[in-house]
Amino acid sequence: MGQINLNERGLPGEFLEKMRRLLGNEYEAFLECYDREPAHALRVNTLKVSLEKFREISPFPLGPVPWCPSGFYYEGEERPGKHPYHEAGVYYIQEPSAMAAAELAAPKPGERVLDLCAAPGGKTTHLAALMEGKGLLVSNEIHPARAKILSSNVERMGIAHAVVTNETPEKLARHFPGFFDRILVDAPCSGEGMFRKEEEALNQWSPKNVELCAARQGRILMEAAKMLRPGGTLVYSTCTFAPEENEGSISAFLLSHPDFSVKRVSAYGGFGPGRPEWSGSRADTAGTFRLWPHRLEGEGHYLAVLKREGNGKETEPVWKLPPVDRQILGLYEKFAAENLFGKPEGFPVLFGAELYLLPCDFPLKGIKILRAGLHLGTVKKGRLEPSHALALSLKAKDALRTLSLEGNAENVRAWLKGEALEAEGEKGWTLVLADEFPLGWGKQSGGLLKNHYPKGLRR
Repeated sequence: MGQINLNERGLPGEFLEKMRRLLGNEYEAFLECYDREPAHALRVNTLKVSLEKFREISPFPLGPVPWCPSGFYYEGEERPGKHPYHEAGVYYIQEPSAMAAAELAAPKPGERVLDLCAAPGGKTTHLAALMEGKGLLVSNEIHPARAKILSSNVERMGIAHAVVTNETPEKLARHFPGFFDRILVDAPCSGEGMFRKEEEALNQWSPKNVELCAARQGRILMEAAKMLRPGGTLVYSTCTFAPEENEGSISAFLLSHPDFSVKRVSAYGGFGPGRPEWSGSRADTAGTFRLWPHRLEGEGHYLAVLKREGNGKETEPVWKLPPVDRQILGLYEKFAAENLFGKPEGFPVLFGAELYLLPCDFPLKGIKILRAGLHLGTVKKGRLEPSHALALSLKAKDALRTLSLEGNAENVRAWLKGEALEAEGEKGWTLVLADEFPLGWGKQSGGLLKNHYPKGLRR
């Protein structure tokens, strides 16, 4: 921390002085929240299960997150990350305040949506569920290692209509001018709102870092604006309290972009009378929100909802996907006929030996793509070996052969370790389930179900 002075709670003195000025008579209540345990929450993946059904089968006691219908608090002693439902993508463990961003973005099925700073994937997977798996979701992360984590979470949650990219905002803006209906910019920030949960954010804090973050946020917003169609919505969010990174970044952006304005959001869920809007600020607008940890069960966040003037349609760039060899397509058709009721629809594309299914026409040149929609499988000698992603994107009713294991039984834990199971059944690919939720593929042969759970995921 260098020369930064810390108080008895390990918080920087300069940070606390800023918060004292910002909060006034609420400062002591704010300070006391650092003595409390942070809230724990998960968000149900409605691509896989309805909220009503999950309430019935939940292995944990739940309490509602007011601003997110699919969000639920759980007690700290519970370990939902250890339950097989987590591996099946039934829910995503997410900080409760972070759930507000996708709710405010409010994407609709069939739209084109960009999550510009998407890793590790909480907001992307939330957007996908709100889109009901329809349309195009581009999830981008500039850092390669974090982009791989993002791609893994997109797979785990069974998302078929997302393209995961690893690019700079500048390069994306050159490929997608005026293309998206909605853009979420969960901007890299100084992380002041996460001091209670993330020691790294506390260790890296300094006034200079706040300045650097604000400058970077301005550049990101400028590129994001180029990609939004007239009439589209842009949601900006941070997990910091710093006015320089919140109101400051938005004010500077609006001054340089007169075709954007704050969009009024009426009756936002959970934020009724006394809702945490711009608390401690001299302005009050229905499209901007500050979430304070001493006022609600969650960490510190800032959100602003912006609208671009006009009613224009998205641009329709001319892209041409390379044709896939008919023999390869035949392998896909053969696999689907022998193992599925019907088959997923889309645009097949081949990357080496890996076959993907894009949700729509999409540029494949000039952009680094980690996941081109749904990964169908690997082309091997005269056959298509199905991918783990395909298994997790299915429902039990989609597969010709299934084997359901009790959700938290010993045989499920054995399966997640990579062990084969003794089981009788018709020869061929079998969708293995934890209760009704796919865990992956097994291959039935001679009274034994061979395990194809990915080695990198095994416990």
